[in-house]
Amino acid sequence: MTNLGDLDVFSRVIALGSMSLAAREMGLSPAVVSKRIKRLEERLGTRLLQRTTRQISLTEAGQGYYERVIGVLAGLEEAEAFAAGRASQVTGSLKISAPTSFGRMHIAPHLKPFMQAHPQLSLQLMLSDEFTDIVGGGYDMAIRINDPTDSSLVAKKLATVRRVLCASPDYLTEHGTPHTLDDLKHHHCVPAHNNESWRLVGPQGPINYRPDGMLITNSSEVIREAVLAGLGIALRSTWDVGAELKNGRLIQVLPAYEGSRHLSLSAVYPSRQFLPAKIRLFIDYLTALYGPVPYWER
Repeated sequence: MTNLGDLDVFSRVIALGSMSLAAREMGLSPAVVSKRIKRLEERLGTRLLQRTTRQISLTEAGQGYYERVIGVLAGLEEAEAFAAGRASQVTGSLKISAPTSFGRMHIAPHLKPFMQAHPQLSLQLMLSDEFTDIVGGGYDMAIRINDPTDSSLVAKKLATVRRVLCASPDYLTEHGTPHTLDDLKHHHCVPAHNNESWRLVGPQGPINYRPDGMLITNSSEVIREAVLAGLGIALRSTWDVGAELKNGRLIQVLPAYEGSRHLSLSAVYPSRQFLPAKIRLFIDYLTALYGPVPYWER
């Protein structure tokens, strides 16, 4: 039978991307870590890692094995927590991925109460607008704003994402207010960096509109600031500009048209039979925080 300690060493090597870092974290020598990985490969009769002088990577067999190993370790952690009666007193670390703007605006400011309630749990909040490989990156969970389609992951919906067309009062004073989608042809728009069509829902149902703009950026936050500065009209999520719509710094235009509601704010995590308590508690916290009607919509 495989030694559980070897599984733990293997998972830490993958999560940290380095045998030496895993050895340092676990208080072992690099030679011992290497020996235990080799012992695991010999027992399985297959190579799990590709090793070079600069990095390590998973083989195809190693990737499938790793996805199952982290489930085993998570289930063991949950079982121990249950048996010890400490399911609400979680320890260890919780590694989370989230979109940059959303994480800064709607996760970071609310971490203090959760961390005070669970002082033995450390959080790693990694913000990025790039797609994150949860399993390969060693994440426990991710916050995503999309239409979850990955059947290998479990998605817990936290809120509906509502997107509206908006512009600054200064822009509308200078260029006028559009009254139809055709009017947008005579306006400056600030599209996403990939220049994808705006997927809208209007009185006649779904429609795709390709905006024409002069600014190209890969930053959602730059688009937000450009709209506030009066550069044009943009399709923005209410979680991003809700406060500005309330205080008048931005004005919704063409209110009959909104972004497609196929997008959701979701907590995503690897499919497991036993959900680790630390993930469940954080998801429950966010669910209560945002509520049926998120605070940015109230």
